[in-house]
Amino acid sequence: MRWNVKPEPEKEKIAQLSSALQIDVPLAKLLCQRNIETFEEAKMFFRPSLDDLYDPFLMKDMDLAVRRIEEAISNDESILIYGDYDVDGTTSVSLLYSYLSILTPKIATYIPDRYDEGYGVSLKGIDFAEDNGFSLVIALDCGIKALNQVAYAKEKNIDFIICDHHKPGEKLPDASAILNAKRKDCEYPFKELCGCGVGFKLIQALASKKDTPIEELVPYLDLVATAIAADIVPIVDENRVLTYFGLQVINERPRNGIKALLHQVKKTELTITDVVFIIAPRINAAGRIKHGNAAVELLIESNYEDALSYAQEIESFNVNRRELDTKITEEALYQIRKNKEEDRFTTVVYDKNWHKGVIGIVASRLTETYYRPTLVFTKSGDKLAASARSVKGFDVYNALQACEEHLIQFGGHKYAAGLTLKPENYEAFKSKFEAVVQTSIDPELLEPEITIDTELEFTEITPKFFRILKQLAPFGPQNMKPVFVSRNVRDNGYGKQVGSDKSHLKLSLFQGDNTQTINAIGFGLGNKIDDIHNGFDVVYTIDENEWNGYKSLQLVLKDLK
Repeated sequence: MRWNVKPEPEKEKIAQLSSALQIDVPLAKLLCQRNIETFEEAKMFFRPSLDDLYDPFLMKDMDLAVRRIEEAISNDESILIYGDYDVDGTTSVSLLYSYLSILTPKIATYIPDRYDEGYGVSLKGIDFAEDNGFSLVIALDCGIKALNQVAYAKEKNIDFIICDHHKPGEKLPDASAILNAKRKDCEYPFKELCGCGVGFKLIQALASKKDTPIEELVPYLDLVATAIAADIVPIVDENRVLTYFGLQVINERPRNGIKALLHQVKKTELTITDVVFIIAPRINAAGRIKHGNAAVELLIESNYEDALSYAQEIESFNVNRRELDTKITEEALYQIRKNKEEDRFTTVVYDKNWHKGVIGIVASRLTETYYRPTLVFTKSGDKLAASARSVKGFDVYNALQACEEHLIQFGGHKYAAGLTLKPENYEAFKSKFEAVVQTSIDPELLEPEITIDTELEFTEITPKFFRILKQLAPFGPQNMKPVFVSRNVRDNGYGKQVGSDKSHLKLSLFQGDNTQTINAIGFGLGNKIDDIHNGFDVVYTIDENEWNGYKSLQLVLKDLK
């Protein structure tokens, strides 16, 4: 692994902040790296406030969206809330349904079938709206490129409000309102809201017209925090505020659906990482294995006993998803080895029997193994569908764009995308994709990188240091959990491999003349056992380990050399 230590901020700024906040220099350095350089900026960062949320009417078309919804409610129109089948989409639909159902009974939800309709606004969904008398569709986490679908709806006298966060195309759909901070003509101050975040701004705007205080909207933030965590958007600025309060709701008074999901999880306080690995996969499993509707039913359920029943069903979907994920990953790895494709610049694999709902997870697993842009294909009707995943620093969306002559459609982000093509174009696409990546990627990007915030001496790792460090949370993109390096450390001689397959490393470390040891665990680093007999360098995060009621600080090793 490449070790990349972040540049040092200006020493004068670090010293000033350290003095102003009365904190250790390494902590002041971490804040300066996050562009927090004054007492006031630090106060906003450490003590997020609902007052820090932006006026929702700063978003282009928000006034039009609110007016059209108010008109629909006053005219007794039927409103259909339409969203994608992933976590961001289902939480968005659940959020807006929970709020609007207080204002009108003439409201329903629609999640497209992952396999029958695919991603985004579908013609089938619009036909459903027409057949059931809906005159307004509010699309969340999708719709920004649905030009033909919105035009089709307009022919049927169905209006659209689009709440999306994906990158718009050159032309926008002909909708009643389009809420998307990434619009070129939108001056909203924060551009990185997720779909559920845009949905929250809409209910914030609707509530403000009724003079509802923002505090009354806090119970909805468990959904927003879950979507922010799952969609891997930057947890800075407005997202930090929404996540901060959303985590409080999850831990103190979650809605019945989330409470039911957590029923079997024995954790006292969930972090954002727990949301990513405990809540999000279960919500996602519904759309992957059966139908996203199951997730919405769970998240809008007001009766706890019924929510428990939904949660048990979703748990079975999640178990099924894990089994499929493991099986398909093994088959894909075997295919790569069999075809002797380990030395390519890309990983592209295909099997007509692979489950479409888990190919994105498998693509992530393969990227972890071979660390290169990866595509996993399966059969989807008479076409082939794929999920793409990339490595840090390489834009897979742009690479797909360079191959678009072979594709039927594609969409997504820098690091994750989806696409479909005709079976007869598969080999030509595979060759072109390899050629594009080979000629455009910096070879250095094909080696995993650890970004290190700063160097620490073990003597600086104190309970007070850790107490303040924890307050940097919630962690996520642009505010990642701090990673440290310590040089020339030694093990006390009792270091050993642990785990049923001895794949992990357990050490007791000390540094210099200070014989006080600190425990360290290195998951997946068992093969480094021979590197610990003399002085060595370690890269790690700091955590708290609880054993028999006793808490102690522990290093979670990322690498050592």
